[in-house]
Amino acid sequence: MSDTYAPRQLLLALDHSVSFAREDFLSGPSNVAALSLVERWPDWPDRIVALIGPEGSGKSHLAAIWAEATGARILSARLLSTASVPGALATGALVIEDLEAVDLDEQALFHLVNLAREERTYLLLTSRSAVASFPIRIRDLASRLRAVPTVTMAPPDDTLLRSLLVKLAADRQLSFDESLVNYLVNRIERTFSAAHAAVQKLDHEAMRQHRPVTRALAAEVLRSMST
Repeated sequence: MSDTYAPRQLLLALDHSVSFAREDFLSGPSNVAALSLVERWPDWPDRIVALIGPEGSGKSHLAAIWAEATGARILSARLLSTASVPGALATGALVIEDLEAVDLDEQALFHLVNLAREERTYLLLTSRSAVASFPIRIRDLASRLRAVPTVTMAPPDDTLLRSLLVKLAADRQLSFDESLVNYLVNRIERTFSAAHAAVQKLDHEAMRQHRPVTRALAAEVLRSMST
């Protein structure tokens, strides 16, 4: 058993930690525009902007970077209610995370957008799908969302995907050598969610079987994930 793998036996019941620090954000062609938007604040095209990207693309990481720089509060869209709006804007900047059309409290969002405009506060929305495409019943809200400047994050290129696999492994105190990383990159979908799923499954199986993470284990895991 390798020295790298041995400490894992002490961590079976512990959650892995994820750093949302700026230095730990992996940048590449797919997210450079989103990172630029966050870093050039307050030089924004509007006080309300949206980051759009697939699951695992780094929206929450970018939102955390922006919140650290601005003192913004971070609120899950699921917790958005009309009563919560005034307090949510108290610091002058707010992140609304995971805004989706399903179960959206339109009245609360309408109130939030209007109040943010009135008080000239900054609002960062994150979503997996374009907010302008939401099937909104409140016409004035639909019009306001169509006007929100949007930055869309694309799927990762091979270089970013390799870096992401290494980071996800390190977050779980795993070590992936170059051979293993190349093996995974050539066999998983070119998506952020596929990278997250592969590393999570590898970590789970390594602990369950008391085995180090190798290409042999990766082959078994990928076969099981494809069936």
